[in-house]
Amino acid sequence: MALHPGDLLRDRYRIQQAVAQGGMGSIYLADDVRLTGRLCAVKEVIGDPTLSPQAQQEAREQFYREASVLARLDHPSLPKVSDYFSEDDREYLIMDFVPGQDLSDIVSAARDEGRFLPENTVLGWARQLIDALLYLHTQDPPVLHRDIKPDNLKLTPNGTIKLVDFGLVKLLDPDERTVTIVQGRGTAHYTPLEQYGGDTGHTDGRSDIYSLAATLYHLLTNEAPMEAKQRFLKPSSLPALRDINPLIAQRTERAVLWALSLHPDERPPTVGHFRDALFEGIFPDQTGNRVYVPASLQEWLERAMADRTQRWLAVFVALFALLAVFITLVPR
Repeated sequence: MALHPGDLLRDRYRIQQAVAQGGMGSIYLADDVRLTGRLCAVKEVIGDPTLSPQAQQEAREQFYREASVLARLDHPSLPKVSDYFSEDDREYLIMDFVPGQDLSDIVSAARDEGRFLPENTVLGWARQLIDALLYLHTQDPPVLHRDIKPDNLKLTPNGTIKLVDFGLVKLLDPDERTVTIVQGRGTAHYTPLEQYGGDTGHTDGRSDIYSLAATLYHLLTNEAPMEAKQRFLKPSSLPALRDINPLIAQRTERAVLWALSLHPDERPPTVGHFRDALFEGIFPDQTGNRVYVPASLQEWLERAMADRTQRWLAVFVALFALLAVFITLVPR
């Protein structure tokens, strides 16, 4: 039964309104009546009524194991989980309420206005998200998100990106050594092929890398990438980023397309490798060794011109380059 405004959970969390609702649960905005002025997000997880009593009990135990892992997480780009409990055959996760705009709304506004989001701005968000994924993937056991997308990213008033919509999912395979914290198979445009197996599909950190790259593709081009299933049938059907937005640097395009490889083995092996490619230009060569690929002068100038703090330096370098060419052409 759905919660309504005014309902009180555990004598502490008074529901204000529903924020999002789906088949497997809902998210509500609530007041913490013990801490006056504190707003929190209430994630309600609905169990599967078709499961046997034993399976439902196992699912509840799994909820508590995973919730205890989430409650220990502490990172600036992750909402803090402060409480979790069961009530009326439903599980609840209490998190900090995150104010701000969804990145899906921000990129939609840019598209409606006929402009692209500045590359440096998007890469600044990417740096924060990569740091959050490095933190999640190095937990013991590693924590996967599996549903990174613009809808699940919020830009707070102070400029911090928050990776939101934490949930709980499946009974983990005994041999699986990760905790998966988002329910379902993800969202098609941002979901790698291996995740289409749902609860039976094998996923690891490279699945999150794909979803992050798909999100960056959308933010940089105003278009969500083609679904992995469609790309599998037509391998060359994904437009290159610079074909849509020619202002994007070649290095950025190359890193994002690498991370969007359909097979996990062809993607960056870790988030750290993706970070090094995206920001340092370090890519694998044909033998698998990591090598630095220097940016061309044109690419450096494009990035510098996009960065207000380096724009005058870019103009000076461009003028110096033109002067050098002029001197070489002057007859002696």
